[in-house]
Amino acid sequence: QVHLVESGGGLVQAGGSLRLSCAASVNIFSITVMGWYRQAPGKQREFVALITNIGTTNYADSVKGRFTISRDNAKNTVDLQMNSLKREDTGVYYCSALTGPGYWGQGTQVTVSS
Repeated sequence: QVHLVESGGGLVQAGGSLRLSCAASVNIFSITVMGWYRQAPGKQREFVALITNIGTTNYADSVKGRFTISRDNAKNTVDLQMNSLKREDTGVYYCSALTGPGYWGQGTQVTVSS
């Protein structure tokens, strides 16, 4: 079992920044891929970013150049730095651990106002 807890969401104006953090209940070094997803109201959950245990990253086209994913295997955390936020970034952001059956956190709300 892997328990994931997200934090750092909130309300921010367009153009602003937020940093999300995901704390895992286990040592994440052995988890090859950790990721962030989001779900906007009325839409399906979508991929945002992922990072492997050797630091390889991948981003959705919509966030490239604005978001940065990082992981600290010693602290068992995965962060998502979000800059130049847009209204369309609004949604619930979920942390995921792509191991076994796959694990998800409970999500943290990000609201970007104009």
